[in-house]
Amino acid sequence: MSDAAHNTIKSAIEGNDVVLFMKGTPVFPQCGFSSVVARVLDHLQVDFESVNVLEDDGIRQGIKEFSNWPTIPQLYVKGEFLGGCDIVKEMFETGELQTYLREKGLIEAA
Repeated sequence: MSDAAHNTIKSAIEGNDVVLFMKGTPVFPQCGFSSVVARVLDHLQVDFESVNVLEDDGIRQGIKEFSNWPTIPQLYVKGEFLGGCDIVKEMFETGELQTYLREKGLIEAA
């Protein structure tokens, strides 16, 4: 991974409480898995930054190295890698995601 890609990724993660590395944008996702995670965050009314990995191949490949996770999307919360689509979806369905986000002060208690 190039230094530029590493610095961009690190800056995005450190500069935002919630950041989603995804294919496309929340308004126009380019992958079903990215769409699912963005919709979950929207549903929970979580403010999040998105990084469209399709705009920069260095970021697209670099995020996989950075997290040691082979797929996109990737969700980071308060600097911590949470997971990809399957993990986020399962956490949402069980209520674990909502609890986690409340504990981090990112959503209001129900």
